[in-house]
Amino acid sequence: MTSPTDRPRVATELDGDVWTVTLDRPEAGNAIDPAMAAALAAALDARPAGARAVLLLGRGERFCVGGDVRAFAGADDLPAFVGRLAEDWHAVVRRLLDSPVPVVAGVQGAVAGAGVGLVGACDVVVSARSTRFRPAYGALGLSPDGGSSWVLARTLGAPLALDLMLTDGTLTAVEAHRHGLVARLVEDEELPGAAVELARRLAAGPVRAMVRTRGLVRRAATRTAAEQLDDEARLIAESAADPEGREGVRAFTAKRPPDFRSA
Repeated sequence: MTSPTDRPRVATELDGDVWTVTLDRPEAGNAIDPAMAAALAAALDARPAGARAVLLLGRGERFCVGGDVRAFAGADDLPAFVGRLAEDWHAVVRRLLDSPVPVVAGVQGAVAGAGVGLVGACDVVVSARSTRFRPAYGALGLSPDGGSSWVLARTLGAPLALDLMLTDGTLTAVEAHRHGLVARLVEDEELPGAAVELARRLAAGPVRAMVRTRGLVRRAATRTAAEQLDDEARLIAESAADPEGREGVRAFTAKRPPDFRSA
């Protein structure tokens, strides 16, 4: 029998055209260690060409509790260990931010530490109502990593983000939804089905236009209106030249549902 230590940290499955990637270390709350970072990066790189969306899940009661503090404690050189792990984890976050297809996350239980940044790198997040979100760095005497300071500042605003992080506070799922950290809130028992349904819906859509839309939305906060208008004009022209755009226009004029998968 495979022990929890030997079992792969991440499980993958192609469900139609959805590439499901599941953090699979439930006995440790899906805590992040070097093996988890490497496995998740490899899973995202292994997305089949036909997969039109990624669905990120966490097995067990907790989605991701952040860094593996037990591994920190056992490191011979703590600064070097933590620094390397942060760099490896940031490579994972960058893969999600730059994903060529939409990324959906379904989260439950606990989202803590670098898990907050992981969630923030996804395009649409579905949360179970009982989920709690906690930066958790202050209790360890550490500053944030994993993109958590970026996503919390963007969603909560600097005053609330600082209040949360400096006091080692916790957000309920309702609060996370209210502030925009998560897009959808569902009852706990509905989470798996809701996340899968959403991922399938996005996979059936114009995924290249969705990726352009993601870029526009993320860049909007740091641009002038004029800069945004210029980028919108350029990207909508690209979308119109794309087979998806052509199919969408044809379907509209023919009064039929578009078939973006075939496009």
